[in-house]
Amino acid sequence: MIQEWNAGLYEAKHSFVWQFGRDLLHVLAPQAGERILDVGCGTGRLTAEIACGGAEVVGIDYSPTMISQARDNYPILVFENHDACQMPYLGEFDAVFSNAALHWIQPAEEAAAAMARALKSGGRLVAELGGHGNVQVLVESAYRALRQLGIPEPERYNPWYFPSVGEYATLLERQGLEGTLVAMFDRATPLEGGTAGLKDWFTMFGTKFVEGLAPASHAEFFRLVEGYAEGDLLRQGQWVVDYRRLRIVARKK
Repeated sequence: MIQEWNAGLYEAKHSFVWQFGRDLLHVLAPQAGERILDVGCGTGRLTAEIACGGAEVVGIDYSPTMISQARDNYPILVFENHDACQMPYLGEFDAVFSNAALHWIQPAEEAAAAMARALKSGGRLVAELGGHGNVQVLVESAYRALRQLGIPEPERYNPWYFPSVGEYATLLERQGLEGTLVAMFDRATPLEGGTAGLKDWFTMFGTKFVEGLAPASHAEFFRLVEGYAEGDLLRQGQWVVDYRRLRIVARKK
């Protein structure tokens, strides 16, 4: 099952994804005249902010619905529908930028190779993705809920790749990308929507976890996950999720 994206839900209830990503734009420091590729651009919010500085930006995403929404949001910008592992670009970008997307893209080695191919010699990669231990409480709660509902080996429904610092630095190095900053940090993230926020989060990002369940069991799955996670993540009526981010700055040799 390929993750299907609801661009409307993303825009309405998950603005934290690009709002937190704004901090990464300071690291990218786009310059007028640069050509920059935004990998996993979603609905184009950060792509547009990169362009505001005068850079020429191309946003790509695997999801046709996300690309359609991005084009509606910013009709003067360029958005293309591509698998990040098979991007057609060869040595044409000064920088590749990616926020909250690379943990979805597998095989990770192929994505790194494609980003390296897209960069000019000396070009830079600036990216942030989920790191080892990201949303661990939610993942373990989902596993427990699936086991209780009779689903064996629930780990097979985990759609994400959350690497360690050493793992991802080594992966980039094999593709000719030298890490100049590879750092892991915790970012407790409040969800929008009050007590309904966790269900909205799973509806947006965790649909693969219910792939093996009959539709009639979905509500019980969410109820169980909330019960297992609330002691760690529910604070005064708001869900605050245990995000852990891996930030990358690398340069093509």
